[in-house]
Amino acid sequence: MSDSYLNFANSAMGAKLAGVLGLPKPLVLERYQPGQAVIQGTVLVGGTAQSALLPTLAQVFKSMSAQTLAHRQLPQWTALANQAGLMSGRWGVEDQPGEKVKALVFDATGLTDSEQSSALYLFFHDAVRSVLPCGRVIVLGRPPESCARPRQATMQRALEGLTRSLAKELKKAITVQLVYVAEGAQTQLESTLRFLLSPRSTYVSGQVIRVSAALDVAIAPADWAQPLAGKKVLVTGASRGIGAAIAEVMAREGADVICLDVPQARDSLNAIAQQVAGKAIDLDIGAPDAPQKLADAALADGGWDVIVHNAGITRDKTIANMQPHFWEMVVNVNLSSQERINEALVELGALKAGARIICVSSISGIAGNMGQTNYALSKAGVVGMVQSMAPHLAKLGITINAVAPGFIETAMTAAVPFALREAGRRMNSMSQGGLPQDVAEAICWLSSPASGGITGNVVRVCGQSIMGA
Repeated sequence: MSDSYLNFANSAMGAKLAGVLGLPKPLVLERYQPGQAVIQGTVLVGGTAQSALLPTLAQVFKSMSAQTLAHRQLPQWTALANQAGLMSGRWGVEDQPGEKVKALVFDATGLTDSEQSSALYLFFHDAVRSVLPCGRVIVLGRPPESCARPRQATMQRALEGLTRSLAKELKKAITVQLVYVAEGAQTQLESTLRFLLSPRSTYVSGQVIRVSAALDVAIAPADWAQPLAGKKVLVTGASRGIGAAIAEVMAREGADVICLDVPQARDSLNAIAQQVAGKAIDLDIGAPDAPQKLADAALADGGWDVIVHNAGITRDKTIANMQPHFWEMVVNVNLSSQERINEALVELGALKAGARIICVSSISGIAGNMGQTNYALSKAGVVGMVQSMAPHLAKLGITINAVAPGFIETAMTAAVPFALREAGRRMNSMSQGGLPQDVAEAICWLSSPASGGITGNVVRVCGQSIMGA
């Protein structure tokens, strides 16, 4: 559905009127187009003398052909960049800001005490006004729970407050993320940096992402534009909306897509499967025999590499007015079916080595929502399943993660009453709703063979919604 206010606010008259009245002025977000560079513009790098990830950053920026500059606090960056084959110089002259940049990346791994936090202040105080619209900001740190000293853990945990506040301050559709990189996990970082620096992450902001030591060997794809080449991917709920977008983006990235939806959606499901040159399975995932049927289909297919649990339903009523079958239907489809299917596929060996499981939760499962106790329980349960199953599946070399969409422009949200729809669109740092493509791009990143260090994460695709912030 078209966002009329977004179009109006980006017209000459609309922009002027919005400014006079103090109304939100959402920018048209930059979204990924096949064939474009990871980042179009310069990356300004900051850190301290003790920053541990600078050599890794130099190699990653070289791999993605990024242009970089060094902040005055980080004179050692120029030599590191040059050793990696990057051309890089110093940003700014004396204490004057330098050129406009597309991204800021600060390596905070060397901060071990809150008394060192001024390094963050100096970098961002100097640089935030120089970030271009639709720019990117990334802070790299160490997981607080793995820090050896309490003061170090305290400082690293404090980064979450900084990044979430920056994401609300910067406006201009600039995203801000915190990436905690475990000791020894630096080789797993490239996939995440490529996603977060690119237009693929345009509706992801204010997130905390943990990159752990690899569950399997880091596998850089032969072609980063086709990271899923040859991979067999099951997408449930694929006949429309977010599910159809997931199937399309997966196919664009090289995957062989198996599209699944209920028999009632057979015609639209077959159309999507034909569009992505994939297969179609019409099946009710909530049925008792669904797990065995899917395991049999996967084994007959030689095993599947990626499972995307996108299918879901709503049956909204306040709990006092809700009929018991509404409760049972929603929990069965949105949560219990995923548990049963995962267990069957794993136990019967229907997933290939290094498989990826990605689940679709919701910010309703994080923040709750009136009239959605059944839905919110099911989607919070998805978060619990991901976090509890991650260490068990890690022993098998399988990752499991979730995305939690906010207000996404679909047929379902188009049917929401006008006032609620407008509130959903505007109550986030982007002042607009996301698109199904935004959810699909995040799922594709988590599906990549190069994302083996990411498991147990729940990443919100919500433009940093105020709900659950």
